[in-house]
Amino acid sequence: MHTEPNRRISFLTHDIARRSRYWFDARARSRGITRPQWRVLISLAAAEGPTQSELAEMLDVERITLCRMVDRLAEAGLVERRADPADRRVWRIHLTDRAAPIVSELSDIASTLEERVLAPLTTTQRETLSELLSIVRDHIREEDERTANAPRPSPETPATAAAATAVPIID
Repeated sequence: MHTEPNRRISFLTHDIARRSRYWFDARARSRGITRPQWRVLISLAAAEGPTQSELAEMLDVERITLCRMVDRLAEAGLVERRADPADRRVWRIHLTDRAAPIVSELSDIASTLEERVLAPLTTTQRETLSELLSIVRDHIREEDERTANAPRPSPETPATAAAATAVPIID
């Protein structure tokens, strides 16, 4: 099925995400916080006290990337690392009282953005869209997990040889 590029789902979701990020970032930046930092804060508000590894998995980011974000948020007094009472080797990440108003304000910005983006849809259409996007996201995660756990082809296979000689389209 050939579809016009501006009607392909991958293009549409990319365009919507890009424009939404721009709109959100412009408003969040005036509060001195980035979108990735907001994702950390909102995730901590929903699941208080995860380990850094658990939080990285929730956000689907590398642990080292998250570590840098948590360091910056800790320096700003918005999060703190606390030793796990059951295992002193484990550190859990918690929001500070200072973070609560920022999380609330940025959540309001996100709600305004979502309302603005979804304004042309009915409540039923919004629910359907949310359900369908969740199905697609979960499918992609499952595929990623299957691919990550699949055996790798040996270097002698034709697929590997073809991949090694492929010419990149974009540098």
